Amino acid sequence: MALKGIKVLELAGLAPGPFCGMVLADFGASVIRVDRIGAQTLDHLGHGKRSIALNLKSEKGINIFKKLSDQSDIVIDTYRRGVMEKLKIGPNELMATNKKLIYARLSGYGQNGSYADMAGHDINYLGLSGLLSLFGRYNEKPTPPVNLAADFGGGGLMCAFGIVLALYERTKNNVGQVIDASMVEGTAYLGSWLFRSQKMQGLWGNPRGKNILDTGSHFYDTYETKDKLYMCVGALEPQFYEIFMEKLGLSSEDEIPQYESFEENRRKIAEIFKKKTQAEWCAIFDGTDACVTPMLSLKDAASHSHNKQRQAFTIVEDDVIPNPAPRLSHTPGISRATCRNPQPGEDTVEILTELKLQSKEIDNLLSNGFAYQTNHASKI
Repeated sequence: MALKGIKVLELAGLAPGPFCGMVLADFGASVIRVDRIGAQTLDHLGHGKRSIALNLKSEKGINIFKKLSDQSDIVIDTYRRGVMEKLKIGPNELMATNKKLIYARLSGYGQNGSYADMAGHDINYLGLSGLLSLFGRYNEKPTPPVNLAADFGGGGLMCAFGIVLALYERTKNNVGQVIDASMVEGTAYLGSWLFRSQKMQGLWGNPRGKNILDTGSHFYDTYETKDKLYMCVGALEPQFYEIFMEKLGLSSEDEIPQYESFEENRRKIAEIFKKKTQAEWCAIFDGTDACVTPMLSLKDAASHSHNKQRQAFTIVEDDVIPNPAPRLSHTPGISRATCRNPQPGEDTVEILTELKLQSKEIDNLLSNGFAYQTNHASKI
């Protein structure tokens, strides 16, 4: 696996940090999640990771963290600016004893600027990036695409990309570096094409929801079927739109012009789609260049023939788990779907033992609340 042998310390947090750690784990890295003692299990992306629970407000807990850091390649810090410095385990302290350490700081607003100390969530970062202004129907308020864009695209994935870049740079100079991964900036960068294409004639320039790609056109939208499901239409190019018209059963005389009367044309196409079920429309459009596909639920996505042929998902009981992407021909990622998501502190004793601590010392740490092991029975 591409990242085999790479050791990661992931400070427990919500969505973006765990996702970053998950990506690294899926491609071979060994990831230890550092949980707070007494914390709830909020991480749904911990499969394949191990957990140690430490009291980082204690000197002994901090010393354990430093020992782990000295043996690690990467630290993923998801706390607000200054938190780790107050604990004396910021990048300056940790990199003084481990010059090869890559210290990734994943935050909403970055490590400087007037918003750096503010709390926030995906919708805030997406709004500040400028991109939220593009999402939504005409005459309706902007609609965030759940917490996908900033948390996972501009945040976790962009941070993982930065870590891989830093690992590559380290192969040349044997020195680590600090990564400042701002979810605002990562999201904006993710939307580079949207920023740079704004002057493209015919594509943008109208109010939100009135442009070709934001549901303003009838040939780039979703349509309800007879059985209350939906089809996704993306017939942008004229040659694909022509096939789309043909598969709808329209003759040349009845054909709906592509660049005229978008709203009226949408109404006509909506009436046509409601005459058949999703399965019937799939039988018509599958294998063609009409750019029409079904809109699937999360569960149905795993059972679709194409996704099954590609082995795109793993099903564990009633859970659908996407498999690692992209696919590398020699060192592909491996799905951790069948691994357990560790409880906070589940692997504490095992990890402390690997640090060469004696059993009596470990028991003292646990008994005095400096560390925590799930279901640990004190020997004192």
